[in-house]
Amino acid sequence: MAPKKETSTNKVVAQNRRARFDFFLTETFEAGIALRGTEVKSLRDGKGNIQESYAEAKNGEVWLINAYIPEYQSKMPFGHEERRPRKLLLHKREISKMHDALNKKGFTLVPVKLYFNERGIAKLELAIAEGKKKADKRETVKERDWQRDKARILRDHG
Repeated sequence: MAPKKETSTNKVVAQNRRARFDFFLTETFEAGIALRGTEVKSLRDGKGNIQESYAEAKNGEVWLINAYIPEYQSKMPFGHEERRPRKLLLHKREISKMHDALNKKGFTLVPVKLYFNERGIAKLELAIAEGKKKADKRETVKERDWQRDKARILRDHG
């Protein structure tokens, strides 16, 4: 039998870095994703994008919409639809909490990170988020610039 490959724990496939800039993330959840075989292979190659995706709760289920997972590059005659809706696997109490949050004005479900856990299972970090106003975004930029300047000053003058 061939030896098992070493896989790094929590290998991040895709991150939505704009989510932290565009939204106030109130609560995060870890969700499994119902994927097809070629989708898993493509994600293991490090391909996938969740920048423009979002999640919605309907009929007691949560779905990941508009996530891009390209077709696996092989000689297989069949593949998968790249932007198909994918079911997220969560506990009922988590789904009801998300559904309640979505009923409030200004809240949405934003995917933050797509990764493989220690056991090699694809997971999605999902957050209940509230949209930021333009002034809030400017404040975030100011805070980030100040942190960068502070680190530079401490590094230079020690």
